Amino acid sequence: MSKTIPHLPKLGRRGLLLGLTALAVSGQARLAVAAPARSAAPQGRGEARMVVVLLRGALDGLAVVQAYGDPAFRELRQTLALPEPGAEEGVLELGGFFGLHPSMTNLHGMFRGNEALVLHAIAGPYRTRSHFDAQDMLESGADSRLSSGWLNRALQSLPVDADAQGARAALALGLDMPLLLRGPRPVSMFAPPRGEAPPPELYARLADLAHDDPLLGPAVQEGLRARGFASGVLDKEETRGGGFLYLAGSAGRLLAAADGPRVAALEMGGWDTHASQPNRLKGQLAQLDAGLGALREQMGEAWKHCAVLVMTEFGRTVRVNGNNGTDHGTGGAAFLLGGAVAGGRVMADWPGLGQGRLFEDRDLQPSMDLREVAKTLLRDHLRLPAQALDAAFPDSRQVGPKAGLLRD
Repeated sequence: MSKTIPHLPKLGRRGLLLGLTALAVSGQARLAVAAPARSAAPQGRGEARMVVVLLRGALDGLAVVQAYGDPAFRELRQTLALPEPGAEEGVLELGGFFGLHPSMTNLHGMFRGNEALVLHAIAGPYRTRSHFDAQDMLESGADSRLSSGWLNRALQSLPVDADAQGARAALALGLDMPLLLRGPRPVSMFAPPRGEAPPPELYARLADLAHDDPLLGPAVQEGLRARGFASGVLDKEETRGGGFLYLAGSAGRLLAAADGPRVAALEMGGWDTHASQPNRLKGQLAQLDAGLGALREQMGEAWKHCAVLVMTEFGRTVRVNGNNGTDHGTGGAAFLLGGAVAGGRVMADWPGLGQGRLFEDRDLQPSMDLREVAKTLLRDHLRLPAQALDAAFPDSRQVGPKAGLLRD
């Protein structure tokens, strides 16, 4: 049924300890930006901006964009199914059949303003349920891990401005460079200032990472209790903004500057919701939504020329597991935001959730390829040549850009 409707992987003990410094600085969020040539933008539209947001850990697309109109949805999702639009704590209406999670009020406002396009039943070309492999392929743009990312290789087709110094030079905000922007085009690094004390989200993340370790897990839990943290703190529904809000606002200010960068990559972790998914997602989605709202606000007039792709490595299982969560899946949801986007619609060649319609009888069957969306942004938004698309996504000429994503 075709519908166009209007309006971090688990870490070991060593990885956990090595990652604490980065978490203390910016939570689970990182930002990188780059500056393509000014001539890349079409005349009359101003300089095009592009942002890619990576959600690490596999966002449950059926939780954030619920297909309440599918006859099998509520039976399969059980405790994960929210009330329909108009009911208390119900999903936000997306024109019928689909509803947006109520924590995503900024995104819903963009949708109603025709600045957000919801892409459902979407996935990359790979069919792995490994975080490590899927994230590598999502960022490399190939069917294996490469030493460079698809966005960096695409930008190589543009000459570097003669004045590409300071704000116009490539810049990474955080303590790690996402593979997406690694490659031959230079990208500098900048660490955000450290606060007086780690945010509360850090403690929850620390407990989550250590949970399955037989030595660290109990020790971390006991340490948090000794400092006055009840176990319920780790599943708090409230959100305090976190590192993503700070970095998204910073990205907006950088992209808005006349001599600033034109391409940015942000990432946010914490989407691996095997247990207690409803409470965990509520806070995570509120942080993501607040960050996207800050990005839009800080960009000002430059938002008119911006396209933001929000994507994750894969979706999650359709059925709820025994811990009131979901496991690693395949098809999911993505978002395309910005003033350059032909929004106000849900775009989905919906495969259905009924008997015999699930991928391997467990996952949402993908019917759209993430590369279609990325290639559209590279060709039709940044106006990159065909060789840039070939460099970004090798051996993929059978997958072309998708029509109808951007404003004419």
